[in-house]
Amino acid sequence: MKLRTFWFVTLAAPLLAQGVFAQSKEMAAPKPVRLYLFDCGTLDNPDPRVAEPYQLKKEELVTTKMSVECFLIAHPRGNMIWDAGAVPESSFQTDGGPAMVRYATSRKPLRAQLAEAGYTPADIQYLALSHFHWDHVGNANLFAGATWLVRKSERDVMFADSPSPRTELQNYGLLKNSKTTYITTDDYDVFGDGTVVIKATPGHSPGHQSLFVKLARTGPVVISGDLYHYPEERTLNRVPTTEFSSQQTIASRASLDAFLKKTGAQLWIQHDYTADAKRKKAPAFYE
Repeated sequence: MKLRTFWFVTLAAPLLAQGVFAQSKEMAAPKPVRLYLFDCGTLDNPDPRVAEPYQLKKEELVTTKMSVECFLIAHPRGNMIWDAGAVPESSFQTDGGPAMVRYATSRKPLRAQLAEAGYTPADIQYLALSHFHWDHVGNANLFAGATWLVRKSERDVMFADSPSPRTELQNYGLLKNSKTTYITTDDYDVFGDGTVVIKATPGHSPGHQSLFVKLARTGPVVISGDLYHYPEERTLNRVPTTEFSSQQTIASRASLDAFLKKTGAQLWIQHDYTADAKRKKAPAFYE
């Protein structure tokens, strides 16, 4: 991985040095990175041909349902949201019941789940989206005050003159004026210590990306975005027909497989409904 290196030089007067460096040491005290997983809903496409775009047969799947996962990475140097779900907060009624958009259903707003974990949108310093499709950007506007980490090819699609039918501009439009960092390397080390790395995995969309998180107790994890949707895509080696570039997807999968073998990281397929049901949700966390 290409990791950024930071050099810090501190000059302090002798009489102040002891206090300054003591404070810096306290602030830099190592803390485990935490990974929170939020239940951002379920995709249940009623189309009987739902498996066909994935080059799968319905009988080859354990379930056609897909989970929708959102993540908070809490790091000593800042907090980052990864993906923002399918159902925006504005779709929920005051009665506290579930909300639905297209064929996505969510039981609780993301802001409320954040609060249960002890966070607000104002506590988020960084936002990164695996890609621009509607089921990953539903609550992106909540984090318009954060620094958006994005690849230019992806942002260009999101704010093109002719919006893509695969997304909902009104749910992320505020990002247009957000502080933005363009990712120009295959691997982008968010905090400069190798624990949270955004990896280029283009194919599903022009600037699609996946996320590597190094956890002290759980071990390393790669969160897939939509590099895969169903786990059967991976086991049966099927590539969806709806990819932006099937060849790029094949190459991205091969590259990530090599990375998984090298690091021993677990692969978390975000839409894997069965696996998601077994993962603990916020306010619990992984570390």
